[in-house]
Amino acid sequence: MTTENMKALLDACYQAKRVRELLPALPKGVSPSYIHYLDTIEELERRGVRVKVSDISDALNLPRPGVTRTVKEMEDKGYLKKIASEQDGRVTYLSITESGRQLSQVHNTEFFAQLAPLVADISDADAACTIQTIEKIYKIMSERKISLEHR
Repeated sequence: MTTENMKALLDACYQAKRVRELLPALPKGVSPSYIHYLDTIEELERRGVRVKVSDISDALNLPRPGVTRTVKEMEDKGYLKKIASEQDGRVTYLSITESGRQLSQVHNTEFFAQLAPLVADISDADAACTIQTIEKIYKIMSERKISLEHR
């Protein structure tokens, strides 16, 4: 990849971050990570997984202490509840509450239903290519420490 294309790609990543900032405002006290966690839990449940903090951590590639903290906030606000395993009291499963399902429903179903026709001319293949490229760049950047030491 040429230097010019690398710069353009990183500029596009910056634009992508700005696009996220244009999402509709969430209710007071709700952070974007709550929506991300709810989406992740719902997806894992669709696959038959009884979700634990470690599952969210693994799925989102996030450190467990941060996930634990966010899950606690979501539980305190009534979006999640913890359920102790009947077989092993040390294991705790997460379940989305009705309030959490409503939050997810409003944000995902209603917002994306309005957005879908506006982006209809972007093919699934183009979207998949963009996702794959951003994931590759993220992996490269997060695994390598690039230094600009003055000589």
